[in-house]
Amino acid sequence: MKTLVSRSRVAYYQRQRLISWVSSRLLPHSPPPPRKKKKDAQSGHAPRVQPASKLFRFRSWPSGFRLSVLGVTMSEPRPLLRILCLAGFRQSERGFREKTGSLRKALRGRAELLYLSGPHPIPEPAASAGPCPPEEEPRGWWFSEPEAAAFSALEEPAKCRGLEEALEVVGQAMARYGPLDGLLGFSQGAALAALVCALGQAGDPRFPLPRFVILVSGFRPRGPEVTLPFQQAPLLLPSLHVLGETDKVIPTQESLQLATCFSGPVTLSHPGGHFIPAAAPQRQVYLKFLDQFIK
Repeated sequence: MKTLVSRSRVAYYQRQRLISWVSSRLLPHSPPPPRKKKKDAQSGHAPRVQPASKLFRFRSWPSGFRLSVLGVTMSEPRPLLRILCLAGFRQSERGFREKTGSLRKALRGRAELLYLSGPHPIPEPAASAGPCPPEEEPRGWWFSEPEAAAFSALEEPAKCRGLEEALEVVGQAMARYGPLDGLLGFSQGAALAALVCALGQAGDPRFPLPRFVILVSGFRPRGPEVTLPFQQAPLLLPSLHVLGETDKVIPTQESLQLATCFSGPVTLSHPGGHFIPAAAPQRQVYLKFLDQFIK
């Protein structure tokens, strides 16, 4: 009888040490297994093994992680969604990244945001203090004026000057960072993202269709070069359209008109203006929309 008790105690201690070693590496923030009480060590019976639910606390467990160690089941890390984000007109890459800090925090653990600004520099006023790094330089995707570095989303231009260069930049980024799960565009970047999806659905090899698109303060682009792609069949990929009720730059009806180009669009209206909202109500909509694409 003593031999059986002794062997069971040895097995118990070995199991406890191994579980502690695994938890210290896989769960650095998890509390250690509870210590055995003296009455267990002094009793004539082998101490009872604690269930895994008491040895581990899963509050700090990475979502989607799954692993089996000594009967303890853990979850595998799920891959992040890769989303290419297209900045708006007169935005720099760094500035756009800073303005979406709340959104990145809201999507942490679900998505990786990759940032891209337009290929055309926009001259700063003469009062600006010297040249700035390329990632801080205000840029645009195309211009609606034949000479000036200006753009108006509400006017019909004779030509979208610089649009082809913008499409080339986006195509190169999709090839470099792909395969991408989604596109996110803001303002002029949203109009360009919609155009890229329309060209991709029409068979343009530069633009493999992503799984979804998120368009914030978007509008249907105007101009002779961009009319035909939107006159074909509705865009079939899932889309989320975010519009501000007090947006003075892109009126709400412009964003709603863009939404009609998609099949089954999801719309998110917020009480703010021309920015990307990431407060609690909007965050829940983002997560619900993205969760359908997470394996």
